[in-house]
Amino acid sequence: MVAKIVCGKSIRGVLNYNENKLRSAEASLLMAAGFPRDPDRLSFKNKLDRFEMLTRQNKDTRTNTLHIMLNFSRQDKLDDDMLKGIALDYMERIGFGNHPFLVYQHFDAAHPHLHIATVNVADGGQRLETHNIGKNQSEKARKELEIQYGLIKAEDQVQETAYLLQPVNLEKVIYGRVPTKAAISAIVREVVDTYKFTSLPEFNAALKQFNVRAYRGAEGTMMYEKGGLVYNVLNEQGEPVGIPIKASSIYGSPTLKNLEKRYTPNDTSRKPYGQRLKHLLDKAIGTSKDTAGLKAQLQKQGIRILFRENVQGNVYGVTFIDNATRVVFNGSDLGKAYGAKAFMERLSSGATTEKEQPEILLSGAIATPQPAAQKNYPAHDRPVIERMMDTLLSTKHGEYGSDPFRRKKKRRLQVE
Repeated sequence: MVAKIVCGKSIRGVLNYNENKLRSAEASLLMAAGFPRDPDRLSFKNKLDRFEMLTRQNKDTRTNTLHIMLNFSRQDKLDDDMLKGIALDYMERIGFGNHPFLVYQHFDAAHPHLHIATVNVADGGQRLETHNIGKNQSEKARKELEIQYGLIKAEDQVQETAYLLQPVNLEKVIYGRVPTKAAISAIVREVVDTYKFTSLPEFNAALKQFNVRAYRGAEGTMMYEKGGLVYNVLNEQGEPVGIPIKASSIYGSPTLKNLEKRYTPNDTSRKPYGQRLKHLLDKAIGTSKDTAGLKAQLQKQGIRILFRENVQGNVYGVTFIDNATRVVFNGSDLGKAYGAKAFMERLSSGATTEKEQPEILLSGAIATPQPAAQKNYPAHDRPVIERMMDTLLSTKHGEYGSDPFRRKKKRRLQVE
């Protein structure tokens, strides 16, 4: 776990940043500790008033705001309850356990992460000490929580990042241009080792992005009955070309039997990333007029959609591939609203499953978001596997956009 604390002078600015993420379906409000209402019943004004009621009691403390980021490895197995527990325990350990704070879970990066907003003035006007809080209390809390919750250590995350940021040469295989077996082997090994799939169709969904297919043979054949598996190169029409490569001849032996051993562990490890995927799908559905527009919008986020159609052209299945987090989901596995029939109905009506967030038009609202071309999306204008590396477990977390602490450098205090 990597913890970062930014101290500043505007709780409004921190709230605007997180609430804009909430409004654009790139975040959810996970918990509101020390507030009299449930999170889903709090308005922006409720949140701001609660914090400003405290800061007004000590006007001499001008640096009165804390914006805390807790970043996790994509290997950490996390759910909402665990994230809440981590946030509560972390705030307790740094001395803010009995203080009001808001915990937002963000879905705008490939790794799980939380943003916590609070102020450092207690009820009665007492200033809560934050000098060296990052070096002392936060660092101690981070190490304790890594052990308590079995999290990937911060030091290992840095090593993991250094490894992942090496570009992987996985451009689409074009038959006849490169040695077939070498090209297939490189792609198959990378997809097997890094993508989370729970069935052969899901595995093939990831492979086909690179013009490779895993094939069991036709039903009723000896190959199918014996559990055999070969890999083919596909042409632009999706048809197999060249001589198939036996699974057992590839390093690591990605046979059907060995693939099936990964299904259950993958099902568990991919769950935390389903929430990010659902948020991005909901957001795209609300602004897309047809499947072409939906696909184009999601591809900028590194997400591919594969629709399965019958001979009449009706969609009977859908698979989602998030190349940023390397997970593959059959639609219904994400929930009823993401099965083929319900998903297509939502697309035609422009409906989302998220509650519409009221637009924030308050005095002091922060500047407009960055243009799309400047955002560090994992699948924008470079080969897909190379693109995704830019967002995985970045220790330089956060393109704050509207966060005033990232713009007014002379007026902030960075606590490392």
